[in-house]
Amino acid sequence: MKLRVFAMLLLIVAVIASAVGVVYARHESRRHFVELNRLTNERDNLNFEFGRLQLEQATWAENNRIEQIARGRLGMVSPGAAEMIVTTR
Repeated sequence: MKLRVFAMLLLIVAVIASAVGVVYARHESRRHFVELNRLTNERDNLNFEFGRLQLEQATWAENNRIEQIARGRLGMVSPGAAEMIVTTR
């Protein structure tokens, strides 16, 4: 009789521990899912920003824009034929 009561209490404790484990696992799963969604959104936003920055970099590095700045702000001009010196080896 004592062994039977002990076995019953042991099974009850095991069932309760198992139930608590399932609740904890579900909670962790949901928490990780929310974190995954947040990180996915952050990744998408960063990819969008990266594309925008690449486009901006390409715009700033265009040859005609650099030439316009060189002529306008720095007063640079293309050398004439008389000003060019060609060297040979």
